[in-house]
Amino acid sequence: MREGLQQIETAEEQMQQLRSKATELLLREEWEEAVLAYCQFINLCQDQISQTQQHPDPDHLPKLHRSLCLALSNRAEARSRLREFAQALKDCDQALKIGSTHFKTLLCKGKILLNLNRYSMALDCFKAALLDPQASGNAESLNGYLEKCKKLEFLSRTGAFDLSDWVVNGYRGKPPELAEYIGAVQIRKSGISGRGLFATKNIDAGTLVLVTKAIATERGILPSEDSGENAQLVMWKNFIHRVADSLTKCPRTCNLMNTLWTGEDEDGLEVPDISLFRPEAEKNGQSNEKPDMARILSILDVNSLVEDAVSAKVLGKNSGYYGVGLWLLASFINHSCSPNARRLHVGDYVMVHTSRDVKAGEEITFTYYDALSPFNKRKEMSKTWGFQCNCKRCKFEEEICATQEIREIEKGLERGMDMGGAVYKLEEGMRRWVVRGKEKGYLRASFWSAYSEAYGSDKSMKRWGRRIPAADAAMDSVLEVAGSDERLLKVLVDGLKKNNGAVGMERALKLGRGVYGKAVKKQALRTLLELGSH
Repeated sequence: MREGLQQIETAEEQMQQLRSKATELLLREEWEEAVLAYCQFINLCQDQISQTQQHPDPDHLPKLHRSLCLALSNRAEARSRLREFAQALKDCDQALKIGSTHFKTLLCKGKILLNLNRYSMALDCFKAALLDPQASGNAESLNGYLEKCKKLEFLSRTGAFDLSDWVVNGYRGKPPELAEYIGAVQIRKSGISGRGLFATKNIDAGTLVLVTKAIATERGILPSEDSGENAQLVMWKNFIHRVADSLTKCPRTCNLMNTLWTGEDEDGLEVPDISLFRPEAEKNGQSNEKPDMARILSILDVNSLVEDAVSAKVLGKNSGYYGVGLWLLASFINHSCSPNARRLHVGDYVMVHTSRDVKAGEEITFTYYDALSPFNKRKEMSKTWGFQCNCKRCKFEEEICATQEIREIEKGLERGMDMGGAVYKLEEGMRRWVVRGKEKGYLRASFWSAYSEAYGSDKSMKRWGRRIPAADAAMDSVLEVAGSDERLLKVLVDGLKKNNGAVGMERALKLGRGVYGKAVKKQALRTLLELGSH
């Protein structure tokens, strides 16, 4: 009996030393060392609990349980600081089995769930913590978390984001807090390539279809000299490391990453349910097997997005940077030379919205390269992306751009031919070839640089103005096939400034919504247009 008591006392001394060491490491924010120290303490504590059934002191076992609960809570805190959220949540759940109302654990779990964008579950934790007597001393910060959860949960449900104040203030201060959001879209087999994102109902231009946070991003200012390529390579290596790090820390990210295409066996791809990508969907049908490095590289090669793409707009402090990132659900969006969506990059989030009206059942697409450039240039660009675009526009233009007349117009433009004359020649050609409807829009989009220069030149308009289509008509036909674009907006706004046209402001605002999305409200858009930020 005495020997048993001595063993317990020795163990208690050990535990006291370990507890002090772990607490000190936690206070010094040495998270990895703190986790190791708490692991030792927790193992010793669990051993003691299993051995202490015969201890004469009736308070001893509850004391050990309280110590274990606090240690698990502290280890969860350290793990969450290391962004090891899955492990941290396990610690919280173990601690709450011991003390279901443990204030510190509820607070820690709530913050982890908030980081994982599981707003409703986080809200439940903070509400439970509010019932604890300790809450009175932390009421302000706790109420702050409650309000934040309610706001983000509302945004994730409704998609009612508003970037207006931030945009009007010149992107000063922190970007607005965003939430994960999935709108009226589903994943289906695509006629373009593999799988795609499809509208489940009619969607107006500027409407958000999804908001999602990156698994990882890497950004930097690229030097303009030859060393730019090396700098890009270094960034790419860092990016791969960040993605691999995320995968080791989060089984859910692994499972979702395993749904992405590797560039092989396109026909054999499974179509995942879009609900798997909702943050609250903890379980999915995939295995927990971690992708090997070769698979990770293949996935990143096919699915990464660059922030300075033509169909993207970077808002805020990252706009001067070259950036690359992996946004899981956005990876399912295919390329088209007749796109209907654009994206805004805000911090680590990407917001995808429609750039023109989209019909139910239509595939959501954005352009990987410039949709307002000639067919031959787009064909070259598609090769660098490793695919051949077979959209309706490319099929139509492949035939017509081989004609002698189109070649002559292209050569004329290279030689510095008058832009108005080039537009006139193209329009006359379209009349003779009986090009109608969308096909007119395709060709006008391909030669938009000539149209915009002609409309912007008083000399050109004086000479050709009556013989070429009005800017509004040309713009509408391009808008229908290529969606909203800053360069269309520029022609419209410049025309308004020349003519002091208040009537055209509504048109400009509608076009602006297609460029910036409805998350930038009317007054903020007006400010942007007046500043010429397009």
